[in-house]
Amino acid sequence: MNYTNNKRILTHSALVLAILGALAGCGSDNDDTSAPSTNKPPQLSPAVGVKMTGSCSDLLGFQYNNTVISSATLQEAGTLTVANKPIGAHCLVKGYMDQHISPIDGQAYQIGFEMRLPIDWNGRFLYQGNGGTDGNLVPATGQVGSGGPLTNALHDGFAVISSDAGHNASQNPMFGLDPQARINYGYGAITKLTPMAKNLIKAAYGKLPDRSYAGGTSNGGRHAMIAATRLGDQYDGILASTPGFHLPRAAAAQLYTAQQLRRVATDENDLSTALTLSERKVLAKAILDRCDALDGVADGLVQDVEACRTAFDIHKDVPVCSSTRDGTCLSTEQIDVLANIYRGPVNSAGQALYATQPFDPGLVGSNWASWKFESSVGTARDPVAVGILFQVPPDPTVTQNSRQFAFNFNFDTDYPKLSATNDVYTESSMSFMMPPDELNLDKLRNHGGKIIVVQGTADGVFSVDDTQNWYDQLLQHYKNDAKGTAPEFARFFRVPGMNHTRDGIATDQFDALTPLVNWVEYGQAPDKIIATARGAGNPSGQVNTELPQDWAPDRTRPLCPYPLIARYNGQGDSEKAENFSCK
Repeated sequence: MNYTNNKRILTHSALVLAILGALAGCGSDNDDTSAPSTNKPPQLSPAVGVKMTGSCSDLLGFQYNNTVISSATLQEAGTLTVANKPIGAHCLVKGYMDQHISPIDGQAYQIGFEMRLPIDWNGRFLYQGNGGTDGNLVPATGQVGSGGPLTNALHDGFAVISSDAGHNASQNPMFGLDPQARINYGYGAITKLTPMAKNLIKAAYGKLPDRSYAGGTSNGGRHAMIAATRLGDQYDGILASTPGFHLPRAAAAQLYTAQQLRRVATDENDLSTALTLSERKVLAKAILDRCDALDGVADGLVQDVEACRTAFDIHKDVPVCSSTRDGTCLSTEQIDVLANIYRGPVNSAGQALYATQPFDPGLVGSNWASWKFESSVGTARDPVAVGILFQVPPDPTVTQNSRQFAFNFNFDTDYPKLSATNDVYTESSMSFMMPPDELNLDKLRNHGGKIIVVQGTADGVFSVDDTQNWYDQLLQHYKNDAKGTAPEFARFFRVPGMNHTRDGIATDQFDALTPLVNWVEYGQAPDKIIATARGAGNPSGQVNTELPQDWAPDRTRPLCPYPLIARYNGQGDSEKAENFSCK
C-alpha cells in the first residue's frame, strides 16, 4: 500500500539558516533603536505590582453577568507550598458562571472556577488551563509544564484562575452528550472566564492586570493555544506546554496504536505484552547506537532529531528474533507494528490522519508506556474521549467496553464522525476543540504578545512532530513579514527524551514562564531554557527514578529554540549545560 507521510514545509538545513538570522536579530544589545520601524509591534512595558487594600470578604459582593461568587476567604502564607517554599497570603475566591440545564440529559452544567489573588500582587494575571477531560477545580497555582516545579505563578505573585471547563467530575465523561458543555470544554470556558477574571482583579486591586498570560500543559496547552488564536488581543504571553491542540486526531491515533499493539500482544487485555520493558530497552539501545553521538557526545539523549530520522531505520537497525521473543530482540511483526505506530494512523486509501512521531529512547519511560498500553483502551481516556466527547453523534455505550471500542474503531467510517455535525451538535470537535485558524497569530503579535511552546520528543500521546509541523508552517506563514517573522514572537522548544508533560529519560525540570515574562515585558528573547534532571536530592522532592545510573543527578542541558539543537562544545563536563551551545 502506498502510504503518505506528513511533509516538512522546509528542509532542516534551510530552516537553520533562515532562523539563525532571525534569532540573531531578536533582542540584541547592539540593535540600533534610534529609528524603529513603525511596522513593528510595540515593546510592552513591565507590570507594576500593588497590594490589595480591601479584605477577601469584600469580593463576595463582586458582580458580573451570569456569575455567582460562592466564597472568598483568606489563605494565610504557607497554606500552600511549592518545592517546600511557602506561597504568600492570598484570597481564594470560588464561584461559577453560565449555569444551564441541558435539553439532552437534564443535567445542570456550569463553569466552576477558583481564583487566587495575592495580597502582594505583581500586576500580572495567569489563566491556568488544566489537563485531561477537565471536570476538576485544580488549585489555581499557575503550575505550567515541567517535572518537579521549583516555583509557580502564584508563588511569584500572579493572580491565577483555574476552572473545571464547564462540568464537574461526576459529569465526566457524559458531559459530552450536552452540546454547550462540549463547547465550554473546547473554548467557551476560557472565552467567558477571561473578561470576568480581569474584572475580578480590578475589584480586588483597583486596576486591571498590566500583563495577562495564559498557560497550560497537555489539554491545558490546548487551552493556551485557544487563547493565542481566539483571544490573542486579550493576552500578552502564551505558554503552551505539550499542547494537544489537535486533540481529536491525537485521541483517534491512540485507538490506531491500540489496534496495532493488539496484533503482537500475547494478551489483548494487557497491551504491555505487545512490547515489554526489556524489548523497549532493546529498541532504545538501537536508537542510541545510531543517533546518540550525532550532537557531539554520547550521553543517552538524542538531541539531533532530524539527523536521527535518516540515521535510524527500524527495519535495519534493531536485532531481529530468529525464533521466539526472549527480551533481547524484536520479532519482524513487532517491528512492523512499531513502524506503523510511529508513522501514524492512515485510512484504507493511505491518507495520513495524524502526524508521525520521532523514534526516541525515552520510550522506556513508564509515562510513555501508560499512554500507549493503558490510556489507548481505558475508560478514562482516549476511547471515551473519541466516542462521547468528539464524535457526532456521541455514543454513551463506549464506557461499557472501551477496549473493544478502540479495537473496532474504523478509520474509514468512524473517523469522519470527528468532523461531523447535525441539528443537535452544530459544531464538530474539529471546530470546538482546535484553534480556528492556528497559523493566524496576528492579534497576539500585533500588540506585542509572545508565545513559547514546549514539548518532549518522547511524548506517548501528542506527537511532537505535529507541533513541529505547525511551527514549520508558522515560519512560512510569517516569512518576510514586515511586522515580525515567527521567531520574533513565537518559539518552539523540544525536550529530548521527555514523555508526556514530564518524566522519561530527560532533563525535564525547567521554568519557561520566567523567560516568557522577560520576553514580553523586557524584550529579552529566549535563546535557550536551562533544564535539569531530577535525580537524587532534587529540591522539588519529586525524583525521576527512571534516569540512567551514569547520569549526574543534577545534569543540565540547554533547551534550544527549534530548529537549533544543543551540541556539545567538545570540551568540559558533559553533565553541564554550559558546555553545550544551541547551533
